[in-house]
Amino acid sequence: MPSTTQRRVRDRIPPLLRQTTFRRYWTAQSISYLGDQITFVALPLAAVLALDASAAELGVLSAAASLPNLLFSLYAGSLIDRSGRLRATMIVADLVRALVLVTVPIAYWLDVMTLPQLYVVAFVTGTFGMLFSLCANSLLAVVVPREQLLSGNALVKGSYNFSFAAGPGIGGGLVQILSGPVAIVLDVFSFIGSALLLRSFSPDEPRPAPAGRRHLREGLRFVLRTPVLLAKFFADASLNFFYTIYFTLLVLYAVEDLQLSSGLVGVVIAAGAVGAMAGAALTTRVSRSLGVGGAFFLGAFLYPGALVLVPLAHGPVWLAATLLIVAEFVSGVGLMVCDISATSIQLALTPHRLRARVQGAFMLFNKGSRPLGALVGGALGSWLGLRPTLWLATLGGVVSILFILPSPLRRMKELPAEAE
Repeated sequence: MPSTTQRRVRDRIPPLLRQTTFRRYWTAQSISYLGDQITFVALPLAAVLALDASAAELGVLSAAASLPNLLFSLYAGSLIDRSGRLRATMIVADLVRALVLVTVPIAYWLDVMTLPQLYVVAFVTGTFGMLFSLCANSLLAVVVPREQLLSGNALVKGSYNFSFAAGPGIGGGLVQILSGPVAIVLDVFSFIGSALLLRSFSPDEPRPAPAGRRHLREGLRFVLRTPVLLAKFFADASLNFFYTIYFTLLVLYAVEDLQLSSGLVGVVIAAGAVGAMAGAALTTRVSRSLGVGGAFFLGAFLYPGALVLVPLAHGPVWLAATLLIVAEFVSGVGLMVCDISATSIQLALTPHRLRARVQGAFMLFNKGSRPLGALVGGALGSWLGLRPTLWLATLGGVVSILFILPSPLRRMKELPAEAE
């Protein structure tokens, strides 16, 4: 018989984490995402420390890692839906990233590492990271019962945000202890560990539907004919566009206009990650109170609305820093409430045979608005000034909820039935 203490500990564990299949899926994707974030830091630091890379060369390295989302996400979604082998594709994505990354420390030890090699490594790992994310999103709906999608999404987004908050710090610490190229060896083991966990369970994946001539366009057509998803996609694209303008200028504004130290800027950004983890924990409760559509609407308002405090910030450093920390924390909470609710609605609405293609279309909308937002943010920041542009970005983000108002999304109480 378990003791009282053991029963209390067991009762505090989320029900889904007591299910072996979900627990292994969740742990595998958490490890893989943590590996992504370590790579995000370790690869540029390897370029700087070992090859004396310039700012322009680091820009190319960063672009190489993110470019696959724009180039391949739509086609990758079609390919995954056609094959239907979600878990197997995730295993391959993990192993390919491990194989490609291990070439970095080997080349370093042999004294043959070059920047073109790092560009290729960044592009390949970015490509297979995108494949992993597409499959992980669809596999979630396979390993989680429909009525527990919100809870499952909350756990997945919580671990993702933990990796986003902890990964750069772990990566930076490993680089400091081991040097950039050598630190990547431990990153390789993270992907191998994720692949082994994925091999340890075998979910009952539905058979894919036969591919027709319009297989690629079918996902986009489904979105265009589903008012809830169409409103979600446009709201997400608008929110991401304005948030990218905001984030492009945040550090410069905090340092130059508000005179915050680099340490305080780090605390401000970390507050957003902490808020996101809090939002992941609160989303299920908020959805029960307001309905899943109401939770999405509230999150879509809080996410940009809290950031209005940033252009309002002025006065002593402690006051300005406090306003920025509060803004980032509340915005992080709103982001997760919005994101988890929206992702659960999308998974519930979308037939299994279309899930990867719809997610690929979402990534195209989502990622596609970011480069444009960065360019517009830089241009407007130079032309209008930092504070006026931040006002435009934060208020523009709030106005993005207008895409939601005329759709059935805001009034949705429970997760919808699967659409056809």
